[in-house]
Amino acid sequence: MDAEAHEALRQAVAALGRRHGRGGDTTRLWSEAGKLGYLGVNLPAEYGGGGGGIAELSIVLEELGAAGCPLLMLVVSPAICGTVIARFGTDAQKQQWLPALADGTRLMAFGITEPDAGSNSHRITTTARRDGADWLLTGRKVFISGVDIADATLIVGRTEDARTGRLKPCLFIVPRDTPGFTRRPIDMELNAAEKQFELVLDDVRLPADALVGDEDAGLLQLFAGLNPERIMTAAFAIGMGRYALARAVEYARDRTVWNTPIGAHQAIAHPLAQAHIDLELARLMMQKAAALYDAGDDMGAGEAANMAKYAAGEACVKAVDQAVHTLGGNGLTREYGLASLITAARVARIAPVSREMILNYVSHQTLGLPKSY
Repeated sequence: MDAEAHEALRQAVAALGRRHGRGGDTTRLWSEAGKLGYLGVNLPAEYGGGGGGIAELSIVLEELGAAGCPLLMLVVSPAICGTVIARFGTDAQKQQWLPALADGTRLMAFGITEPDAGSNSHRITTTARRDGADWLLTGRKVFISGVDIADATLIVGRTEDARTGRLKPCLFIVPRDTPGFTRRPIDMELNAAEKQFELVLDDVRLPADALVGDEDAGLLQLFAGLNPERIMTAAFAIGMGRYALARAVEYARDRTVWNTPIGAHQAIAHPLAQAHIDLELARLMMQKAAALYDAGDDMGAGEAANMAKYAAGEACVKAVDQAVHTLGGNGLTREYGLASLITAARVARIAPVSREMILNYVSHQTLGLPKSY
């Protein structure tokens, strides 16, 4: 899409977000966004998508977030799972999943994080072994979003390389009701529509066609999903930061003390201006990362996506903090709806990869410094 089409998409999604508002029924919003074609803008047109890329999908998530109604599953279902299946899936997998992911009638969760692996995806212990023509998956996952509403979960497991004996990552589609595949909700302090789960896979039997892509190209396929995840997490954070900042600016214009709106005071105005600048800078890096990814530059996109996610997480936390501070006591009330964002904003610093791991990445990948681990 060109800049004019991007702006039209931005305005249309913003209008949908305003109609829905903060705290509404996210299931209804998801359905409406799907019918309007917003959920699958990044997926191939021949499978019912919009034929665009992550640049377009990030606009959708950012604008819904700026309206106060971000859809976390946009990060997971079309961005990660849809991208991986579109790039590496079989024709049958594409036919089965992409049209439904594009119109929102089906959802797919993504399972990578494990209790003992954390940021180190090389330590994943969920293993897949062959049993005749089938696969058997065994392992555990934690902090997996939306498993209860997803029709299937794209699970990152590891298979043994027959030549070297080493374990290599592979991706499997596991339907929700598969025997041996169980979930337990994790009690979170987050006020979010999408819930988090711990998953247990106990000799989950899957047919051969549950494997996505080439068994020997697992790492490439994995990172093809992780770069969009970082870009979309940046969009999520930027949208949230914009929402908080807009509430603070509105309040600072209207709230009058000693006959003067508080926004006239530089102690109030300047931190809000700084928050706006930081959000805009993060958005530029996000747009760069999306452009590189959509152009097929996976290596360049990896660096930019990590930087965008870092910048957006920092900008979001600062914007939310300053917004709450601007409102004073009102910033902690349920009426103004900002206090819950204090916890939510931290997610962008922590997930899907911590800011410290991003700094590690930039230190040794970009700057060429020796690794500390």
